[in-house]
Amino acid sequence: MTENHTALHEEIRAYVGLGSNSPEAEAMLALAREGLSRLPELRLSAASPLYSTEPQGYTEQPWFLNQVVELILAPVWRPRRLLAAMLRLESTLGRVRSPDPALRYGPRAIDADLLLFGEEHCSDPACRVPHPRLTQRAFALVPLLDIAPQVRIEGTAATQWLARLNYRLDGCRIFQGRVPLSV
Repeated sequence: MTENHTALHEEIRAYVGLGSNSPEAEAMLALAREGLSRLPELRLSAASPLYSTEPQGYTEQPWFLNQVVELILAPVWRPRRLLAAMLRLESTLGRVRSPDPALRYGPRAIDADLLLFGEEHCSDPACRVPHPRLTQRAFALVPLLDIAPQVRIEGTAATQWLARLNYRLDGCRIFQGRVPLSV
């Protein structure tokens, strides 16, 4: 086996959902992509189009811009390490987490969610992979399928998860209404 073949075999594909409903949402997503791409031993290999999406849960806020990016990671990366880097990036970009549980899904400058990390499953409450609400969210599944049309979640094609949802896609706008807030 050649060294290049071994290196490719060991790479991990991770998918990260990005979102913002700040007045500068498009710029915030660009800064988040840039910040992710500067992390060591990974590369940002794909980015979905931007989608304008209805807020979920806490609906009295502006619509979000969402997208999904694909990261190719060296084997030194683990889900918790990537999540910690994403949380630092959020903080650097001005994300403030409200102590009010009612605002958990409220407005945010930037949000970065670890959706998938290779084929791994992690049930650590601080780092759940696949993301526990991924299969309920058209605003994550639609852009994920743009860049990874064959991806599977919990053994089921992402297209099948999306087909189970009550949503509507109108150009680059995703309408879904209320998504359960549990988990």
